[in-house]
Amino acid sequence: MSAVSPARSQAGSEPVAPRHDWSRREVEALFALPFPELLHRAASVHRENFDPAEVQVSTLLSVKTGGCPEDCAYCPQAQRYNTGVDATKLMSTEDVLAKARQARAAGASRFCMGAAWRSPKDRDIPKVAEMIREVKALGLETCATLGMLSGSQAQALKAAGLDYYNHNIDTDPEYYDSIIRTREIQDRLDTLSHVRDAGMKTCCGGIVGMGESRAQRAGLLHTLATLPAHPDSVPINRLVQVAGTPLAEQNTVAELDPFEFVRTIAVARILMPKSMVRLSAGREQMSDELQALCFCAGANSIFYGEKLLTTGNPDTERDLALFARLGLRPMQVTVDADGHDHGGTVHADIVHDCRQGCAA
Repeated sequence: MSAVSPARSQAGSEPVAPRHDWSRREVEALFALPFPELLHRAASVHRENFDPAEVQVSTLLSVKTGGCPEDCAYCPQAQRYNTGVDATKLMSTEDVLAKARQARAAGASRFCMGAAWRSPKDRDIPKVAEMIREVKALGLETCATLGMLSGSQAQALKAAGLDYYNHNIDTDPEYYDSIIRTREIQDRLDTLSHVRDAGMKTCCGGIVGMGESRAQRAGLLHTLATLPAHPDSVPINRLVQVAGTPLAEQNTVAELDPFEFVRTIAVARILMPKSMVRLSAGREQMSDELQALCFCAGANSIFYGEKLLTTGNPDTERDLALFARLGLRPMQVTVDADGHDHGGTVHADIVHDCRQGCAA
């Protein structure tokens, strides 16, 4: 099956099983398709696997902001950059629960907790585990992004009831050291392996518009689509240039063409047909028309609320109005007696944490 062949072998047949053997050339060929053809193929794959009128809605809370020791060139939470983001201590469980209740009342089905750590210390895990248990008890799906995890830390978070763990790879492995030098991409892949081994679902995506080429955007999606298991959620972040970060101060990165962003969404949907594809950071700068195109291209998850860690996000009223105009509805989550979620809802992963960048 070539990268540019239809998603079904013939009309009326069952959807083709997800592939993990995509070649880089096949992914680049998808990007090169005429725009209408690419959107048609992506929308067809989307319909085979999801209700196209449903969008999964998540809320992200930064439970520990700023002070990250990494040097991600886009991230306002890095302590080495003067971005106006002050470092804070870990929030109390009571304060986190108050925010989770607000999110649930506003219609969120998943609650994501992000902490600006390179990696949590073992003494931090019991505090985060308590937050996870209490949020889970509210009937919400839970997600966390805390940086790099050891195998034992991943197991402890799973035991607390964590549904999803977000850890983005950010960009094409070949472009990675142009953006981050304080860790290697293999460090990210190792954490994803620990999360999968613990039995948690993964949220993993990247950021586009950081000066990478189309071939490097293809490299990002190729890496995700050839992991041992496709991420359950694939957040696609559009760079937000924050004053004080290198990508903003160098003034050399042009804003990504909107149609190229939609192409990225569409290719992600084709490559990873059963994953949730999420519009994450940068959505505040997107017009309603651009978001509508993304939904047509297979995006079916958003972050909901005023903040995406430290960058703005459209407010809930604007999102609800857009949903009404497009005939979309929030995806519902069902949880069984053992606390396991069902129904295919996936959260978008937390803006990619500081250690993952500040996006989701």
